[in-house]
Amino acid sequence: MKFAYPYTATPQESGGFFVQFIDIEEAITEGDTLEDAAFNAAEVLTGVLAYRLDHGQEIPPPSDPAGRPVAVPSGAVQAVMVLREARGDRPIADLARGLDTSWAAAQRLDNPHHWPSLKQLDRAARVLGKRLVLSIE
Repeated sequence: MKFAYPYTATPQESGGFFVQFIDIEEAITEGDTLEDAAFNAAEVLTGVLAYRLDHGQEIPPPSDPAGRPVAVPSGAVQAVMVLREARGDRPIADLARGLDTSWAAAQRLDNPHHWPSLKQLDRAARVLGKRLVLSIE
């Protein structure tokens, strides 16, 4: 699953750039330079997706960038998104039993504000019948 969300960076008359995401309308920011705009885009994307995850709101898949710049949310947010997709309708309690851990420990894997270790993610993926695959781009 890819998490590169496209956005537009529109130059402003007063200087700087206005950033708006194609797929997540409430994710907007700005930056004095394109580099600042890109950094701020990743920060606001992480914040909005974490809010949506916290409140059980829908997370749309990213559109095709079609040459637009893209931002990627934090690793913690990505981890929650992939684990929720892999878990499907299975409750957290099932994951806790499969990991032979407490419900609270398994719940942390479903928290976008918690940074799970690769070992935790790998174990959770195996319990869910998946495998963890990493890439660096």
